[in-house]
Amino acid sequence: MTISLRRARTIIRKALEKGREMELKPLSVVVLDAGGHVQAFEREDGAAPGRFAIAHGKAYGAVMLGMAGSAQMARAEQQAYFMAAVNGVYGGQVVPVPGGVLLRDKKGGVIGAVGVTGDTSDNDAIAAMAGIEAVGLTGEV
Repeated sequence: MTISLRRARTIIRKALEKGREMELKPLSVVVLDAGGHVQAFEREDGAAPGRFAIAHGKAYGAVMLGMAGSAQMARAEQQAYFMAAVNGVYGGQVVPVPGGVLLRDKKGGVIGAVGVTGDTSDNDAIAAMAGIEAVGLTGEV
């Protein structure tokens, strides 16, 4: 299974709605497919222009490592050298913090990842999960 453009756009729309509901700072949301390719991206008015790279880095690390942002952060705290090496392998594209949510289908297979940035990492993850749940998929934060 892969993530369709329609579902990716719905994830983004619902994540942004959750951010507005929670009165978060302006968010940027990216959805990647299982190969780490961008399926869809949106940046809210007022979000810093550099937020694409951060949202992408959160999602990219999740999908390429098969490990959600929270798990990546824990690994970075325990083995900083490992995450430094991973970032070297992936050209500095990995941002190992919450807000990078692994996207799984109903059978548990990885079909992509969602990256949200703009507020605190924990709030970013909440917004991502709202989008993922809206399309009936499972997210791993």
